[in-house]
This record gives sequence, C-alpha cells and structure tokens, in this order.
Amino acid sequence: MTDTTQLDAWQGEFGDQYVNRNAPLTEQLRARTRMWARMMRGMAGAEPETILEVGCNIGLNLRSLDRLTGAELHGIEPNDKARESLLRDQVLRAENLHKATAQKIPYGDASIDLVFTSGVLIHIHPDHLEAAADEMHRVSRRWLLVSEYFSSKPENIPYRGRDDLLFKRDFGSFFLDRFNDLEVVDDGFLWQRTTGIDNTTWVLFRKKGR
Repeated sequence: MTDTTQLDAWQGEFGDQYVNRNAPLTEQLRARTRMWARMMRGMAGAEPETILEVGCNIGLNLRSLDRLTGAELHGIEPNDKARESLLRDQVLRAENLHKATAQKIPYGDASIDLVFTSGVLIHIHPDHLEAAADEMHRVSRRWLLVSEYFSSKPENIPYRGRDDLLFKRDFGSFFLDRFNDLEVVDDGFLWQRTTGIDNTTWVLFRKKGR
C-alpha cells in the first residue's frame, strides 16, 4: 500500500468516524438505486457482468447495484471497520472484498467490466491521482465511471477540520486527457436538492472498440 497522510486518515479513527456517519438507510438506498438506474442506461446492450467499486466503504453503491443487476460485485476498501460491515451484511463475498487502495488494485489487466469510484478520487492527493487513474484504467475491460465533486480547476477544500483530505477538479477531463482510448458515453449532475446525494458530476467512459 502507498503510505500517505490521506491513507493514514481513512484507515484510522477519521475513517472509522466516516463509517459511523453512514448507514444503509432505506431512503439513501432508494436515492442511490435511482442514481444507478440513470447511470447504467448508457451501458444498455453491453451491461457489465463484473463490477468493481474502488473505495466502497460500507457499500451503499454496491447494495443499490445489487437491486439492479445480476453482475458479480467486487470492492476494495482500506478501512477495516467498513470491510467488517460489508461482510457482516453480506454485501460482498469475502473473496470479492480486498484491503487495498486505488493506487494498487489487486485485479488483473482488463479483468472487470465496470470499474468505478463515487466520492473517492476527491480524497486522493493530486500527487497520487495519476497512479489511481492508471490502475482503474488497467483493470477495466470496457467501462469506467467516476462520480465526484466538480471544479473547473484543481482546488483544495477544507473538510471536517482538515485541509489535506479533499481535492476537487474536473475528473472527467482528467481521465479523458490521460487515456486516448476512452470515449464519453454519458454524463450528468446529481443535484442534492432533488436526489438527496451531494452535488456531484459523473462521467461514464467506454474503452473504444470494447
């Protein structure tokens, strides 16, 4: 694993507190299920049979995807308490859940149909973002999706009393500029007032010819 200030925080008490603030409440899961129904429309005709969430925490996205698809679900998550919740609630099988980070994903090249993040890239220091993107791209067979806070230019945002844990930018452009084999299939904005989900921009990419 890459030793960073950010990783230390998410693996430790700060990350445990984040787990405590989250819960698979009915309304949260309904909102996420509606969100994923919208996002997955762009995959019609080539629906993923395997899905990996990078930084899945307690699995709100995976729990919602389980309602929508029969795909085999996988996750990586550095926080022990979050992984315990995923196993206790049977969100993932033990063999499909790994203690890992975006910078070193324990899957083979082109081994997962859809690889995605949701509110995770914003917590990766810019110095490590290229490595995380490269790993996501390497593991993806066809689809990549990023759902993150948006800023037209990179900026550091104070977050729960820390100034080293939240970094906004145009993540869609970051991926599109870095990988010439990606094409944008769909994108959108999740307005908190109508979705109940933090104001987030998402982009669905497909590897050309896949």
